[in-house]
Amino acid sequence: MLKQDIVNAVQESQFHIWSVNKIEEGIEVLTGVPAGKNKDGSFDPDGIFARVNQRLAVLAEELVKCSGETGYR
Repeated sequence: MLKQDIVNAVQESQFHIWSVNKIEEGIEVLTGVPAGKNKDGSFDPDGIFARVNQRLAVLAEELVKCSGETGYR
């Protein structure tokens, strides 16, 4: 049960409470940007998960360069 001051604040549109079933939904609510995968399993190129995937790939490449190794393990 929510405290009455929270209920009042929601009623006065001071903030909103959003119910989500998956983290993807929460990310989309918070950012306004698509988060998850498309129906075919690919990431939306402008979505949060695609951006994270691209950033992780860059970091992995940098790690390989710094370690002197040639490729992923």
